[in-house]
Amino acid sequence: MDIRSRNNVVVAGRHGAPVLMLAHGFGCDQNLWRLVAPALAEEFQVVLFDYVGSGRSDLSAWNEDRYGSLDGYAQDVLDICEELDLRDVVFVGHSVSSMVGVLAATREPGRFGGLVLLVPSPRYIDDGDYRGGFSAADIDELLESLEDNYLGWSAAMAPVIMGNPERPELGEELAGAFCRTDPAIARVFARATFLSDSRADLPAVRTPTLIVECDQDVIAPREVGAYTHAAIPGSRLVTLRATGHCPQLSAPEATAAVIADFARA
Repeated sequence: MDIRSRNNVVVAGRHGAPVLMLAHGFGCDQNLWRLVAPALAEEFQVVLFDYVGSGRSDLSAWNEDRYGSLDGYAQDVLDICEELDLRDVVFVGHSVSSMVGVLAATREPGRFGGLVLLVPSPRYIDDGDYRGGFSAADIDELLESLEDNYLGWSAAMAPVIMGNPERPELGEELAGAFCRTDPAIARVFARATFLSDSRADLPAVRTPTLIVECDQDVIAPREVGAYTHAAIPGSRLVTLRATGHCPQLSAPEATAAVIADFARA
């Protein structure tokens, strides 16, 4: 199978420069990096892609068995790394892709020179002393609403996820990305995302890691950033003065700057 076509792989920027791989989150595609990628491409080689089932990927390659867990998405990442013969790539994962990156880097650490976990959450559901931001009932309700009326869920949830109510165009853009996703595929990805628990994977990370959180984020509250930072040995934590769960859209300059600073180190 042609991996580049399967995952709609796009390579931009400076040939021979350090490589950044930008991975989108649930319900999105590589277009959500459009405000960040050009700035990074001035200094780095940038690899963009769509997970199978998202964006302009080859939908015929999707199957529920593979993409019913985060392991399938991690395999997409590793397939692309193998296809492009990438070594020492800095993987930038947004939201659930942060944990996808953790899985990929612990499986094949030689491929990765760094991880940037952008608004990560290893578990969305509260558990004892762990605060993920949602109760089990919250997540059950979210998934039930998504499964019953995906388009309605997208219109209602996108502004909540995005934050920044004074900039409604951002929520509208995210809603548009959600609505471009096949609802049947979105339901499977949603369950893989919101029911996952990657906490036990974090201590195994040996790749240099930067955790980037926003100072206000209802999806990944700051307690989650602190937990992830404490669990990954030697990691760094940066808090952006930004609101919402998509700082690559709401605060693109700051997001690009913190990624570039880490990749230069």
